[in-house]
Amino acid sequence: MKIARMTRLIRRRSRAAVALHRLHHLWQQGEYEEVEAGARALEAQAARRRRRARGLAVEWHAKALATAAACAHGRGAQVLAELESLAAELKGATGSGRTLLLMVRNNHMMVLGHLGRYREAEAAGLDLLRELARLKHLASVWDIELCALGNLADALYDQARYEEAEAIARGNLPRAEGAALASLHCTLVRSLSGQGRHDEALTEARRFVPRWDRGQSGSLGLATAGALHGLGRLDEAEAAARQALTDCERFLHPDHPRIREVHTLLARITADEPPTPTAGEAAH
Repeated sequence: MKIARMTRLIRRRSRAAVALHRLHHLWQQGEYEEVEAGARALEAQAARRRRRARGLAVEWHAKALATAAACAHGRGAQVLAELESLAAELKGATGSGRTLLLMVRNNHMMVLGHLGRYREAEAAGLDLLRELARLKHLASVWDIELCALGNLADALYDQARYEEAEAIARGNLPRAEGAALASLHCTLVRSLSGQGRHDEALTEARRFVPRWDRGQSGSLGLATAGALHGLGRLDEAEAAARQALTDCERFLHPDHPRIREVHTLLARITADEPPTPTAGEAAH
């Protein structure tokens, strides 16, 4: 009887591991809707076995993946409370649970920025980076660190602290890859434009094109349009912004804040207003 029970547990664990592996593969392909749906189904299955530690661990992983997919798609505001409750559940966790907590905190920071709560996002990012620095010698957390640095640079940019955003982006680009590389690259372009260095921004924007990542759809086009606008090349700027909008609307949820950013830039271009907000506008 004990052997049969153990076999069932191993099979359940194996099925959960296979399901999570499949969802991570879909994540890499940018299939956010399918990832979230699959993770929610796995979470529900695990919840029925949550009295067992293994079931609870699977539930945590599934919930973290589902909320991450929602954030990447642009629906972070809808899962903000869930991110906060999950972080509370994971507090004090060890091993993979601790890594999950770091990921959840990073996504929470990103959502705060998307909601315009830039100072809170900055504070959360600095706190997270301190924790990551403490754990570097215990676990491989460089990928989470780069994501956190990208989110911190965005929070600084949105407060019109362009020089600080540039320093973070430029300093970490050489070791970044994937979505983190695309994010830092765009922030560097935008921070250069924010300082009025539009020629440099355009050169940087065209220096290379990062590997496609669905969550970054429209971001480089938006940054490029801003640089072109700053140079007074309005027709090119409008074309770049409209292409960025097309990419955003094709791949991101309608609530994604980048869509609003592109609309704002298009309005500035057509009205021939300054390409970047003033410090006062950014603070609000």
